[in-house]
Amino acid sequence: SYRTTSYHGDRYTSSSYRKIFGDSPKFPVSSSRMGGPSPRASPGLRSMAGSRHGASSMGMYRRLGRCASYSPVPTDSLDLTQTSVVNSEFKVVRTNEKEQLQGLNDRFAMFIDKVRHLEQQNKVLEVELVTLRQRQGEPSRVAHLYQQELRDLRTQVEELSRDNNRILIERNNMEDELQEMRAREEAEQTLRSFRKDVDDATAVRLDLERRLESLMDEIVFLRKVHDEEIQELSSMMEEQHVSVELEHAKPDLTSALKEIRSQYESIASKNLQSAEEWYKSKFASLSEQATRSNEAMRASREEISESRRQMQSKTIEIESLRGANESLERQIAEMEDAHGAEVTAMQDTIGHLDTELRNLKGEMAQHLREYQDLLNVKMALDIEIAAYRKLLEGEETHFNSGMSFGTAGYGYQSRGSASSSRGTQREKDGAKETFKESSEEKDEADINSNN
Repeated sequence: SYRTTSYHGDRYTSSSYRKIFGDSPKFPVSSSRMGGPSPRASPGLRSMAGSRHGASSMGMYRRLGRCASYSPVPTDSLDLTQTSVVNSEFKVVRTNEKEQLQGLNDRFAMFIDKVRHLEQQNKVLEVELVTLRQRQGEPSRVAHLYQQELRDLRTQVEELSRDNNRILIERNNMEDELQEMRAREEAEQTLRSFRKDVDDATAVRLDLERRLESLMDEIVFLRKVHDEEIQELSSMMEEQHVSVELEHAKPDLTSALKEIRSQYESIASKNLQSAEEWYKSKFASLSEQATRSNEAMRASREEISESRRQMQSKTIEIESLRGANESLERQIAEMEDAHGAEVTAMQDTIGHLDTELRNLKGEMAQHLREYQDLLNVKMALDIEIAAYRKLLEGEETHFNSGMSFGTAGYGYQSRGSASSSRGTQREKDGAKETFKESSEEKDEADINSNN
């Protein structure tokens, strides 16, 4: 592990300096400093960095140990060649550590860029979320318009219902009128039957007139026959005057014939008078009945024609109202279908928007988790960088305190180390500022996620 490697590096450092320089000042490299990264940080990164640093430090100290074993010299008589070797080794170690720090800084810059990119994506998603919420508020206005139009349609349906009820009342009235017209038609049929009776009475009258004429002709014929008989009898009486005178005591034939003639004439006159009276009474009754029937038929015809005109007008009105009712019902059905389709489309749109909103919330939560992981990684890297810097500062302090009596070349190296330490301090300050900004951005992101 990284802690073990750091500890062994410290041990090798202390032993090598004891061999070369004697007792040197201690610098604390505690496990609390080196083992402070967050559990979210990558263990592979810590082990890699620790192994590299430990390997380079151990290699340097082993080489120093070999040099010390090959040429053991006392501490007070330090050779300048060994100092130059130590300086060269220290330069190599410093170069490797600078390269490692540069790589870590590059990775840290990449993480910062990724965090900023995720923050920009988070802002874009927040704008899209606000837009979706505004869009989600729009269907309420559409629903209000739909309700208003639905109320208008219901008002139209109520008006149509009232018109339909009025039409039904008119239809019932027209049915009553139709019943009356049927009654009038029956009266007309009865009148036609009466007309047939009138025709029959007329035929009977004509028959009676013909019979009367025949009876009159028969009476005339009988009178002629009677006159001829009288003439014959008169001639016979003149021829038989003698016999008549002789038989004066016999009944008078002339009086008998006159009596018979008077009887026949009275019978004929009675028959003629009774026939004329029956004919006149029958003709008067039939004429009166025909007059009444004609008047009733004329009135019925007028009523029928008036009823037909009214029925035609009402039929036309009913057809027009029925057509208007059917057209309005079709319009209502079409509008209901259209509104149903619009409501279905709006519900589908709302469902898609809800799904998209849930997906966006899930993506935002995922981005926030990734952002939190990156912040944790960044904090771990900041802690590791701070630990590296502490380690480098401790090593520089150790070398500077142990080799303050070196040559001019070694003093130049110490000045370079001091300048590198100042650069490292500036990097440390920049890292602290970056960590502070990242912490503030994290707090803002947490506030936004809670909202």
